[in-house]
Amino acid sequence: MAVYTPVSAADLAAFLAAYDVGTAISFKGIAEGVENSNFLVDTTTGRYFLTLYEKRVDAADLPWFLALTTHLAGCGLPVPRPITDRGGIALKSLNGRPACLIEYLAGVSVTDPTPDECQAVGEALGKLHLAGAQFTAVRENALGPAAWAPLAARCDGRMGEIDRALPALVDAGLAATARWPASLPRGTIHADLFCDNVLMLDSKVSGLIDFYFACTDLIAYDYAVTHAAWCFSVDGTTHVPARAAALWAGYAAARGLSAAEMAALPQLGAGAALRFTLTRAFDWLNTPADALVTRKDPMAFARRLAWYLAASPEVMLGQ
Repeated sequence: MAVYTPVSAADLAAFLAAYDVGTAISFKGIAEGVENSNFLVDTTTGRYFLTLYEKRVDAADLPWFLALTTHLAGCGLPVPRPITDRGGIALKSLNGRPACLIEYLAGVSVTDPTPDECQAVGEALGKLHLAGAQFTAVRENALGPAAWAPLAARCDGRMGEIDRALPALVDAGLAATARWPASLPRGTIHADLFCDNVLMLDSKVSGLIDFYFACTDLIAYDYAVTHAAWCFSVDGTTHVPARAAALWAGYAAARGLSAAEMAALPQLGAGAALRFTLTRAFDWLNTPADALVTRKDPMAFARRLAWYLAASPEVMLGQ
């Protein structure tokens, strides 16, 4: 369930009155997502998403996120554009929450991607990085390398409750990423381009969504995050070379990586897997059993971490 703040028909009508989008003809909550309250709104002029930003998203960051998605959409990327009201304002307030009306993009998220879909995602990621180079506003990565050891410490020595192998894997990941290749090219990255944050139609990318972890960081790290998300079985037990080769083919066609970036890929992959292992482990240990948010298995990324610790750049590229 991803509707934490209810919105009535009267609330919606009053909210839409400030926009040139017509009046609502249908309105329903959307179950997907865990960060915000989301609604699908059909009006007399078209279809939109309405998002109410909940407490896990820092309201101070919202102007940056909305400026980024507006920029990327303006560059021709399939990114949902925030809708402005008659006064040119995109970020509003509804029922005590920051709120935004957002362009609707058609498509579905895949769970078992084909190589063709991976290639399309790689090309879209490369184009995103090229367009992001023109977006000069900076937002530091709050979940970058400096956060990993403190996050592990906040698990209070309890990671062994999840799996006996997990503490040693996390220690190995922290050691492997201690000398982070910080001199590699930086830019605006998505940092969370998982399958559920990409919409597909006929094996083509129709939407890149959920930019709420986007930040300014190593561009090749974003490639590593995407590799971790798209090139393994869901449980992390199997790396799929055909997907990796296709992801690289698509990315290389749009941007590509320098020799230094390619050489750093295993370490960047280990960092990506460690980041998601730690955030999932923390949530696993600290989310109440009756919470609306479904906990995600940390071991799915701990297994990826073990793979990256033994990987070569060539294997990551499916070669």
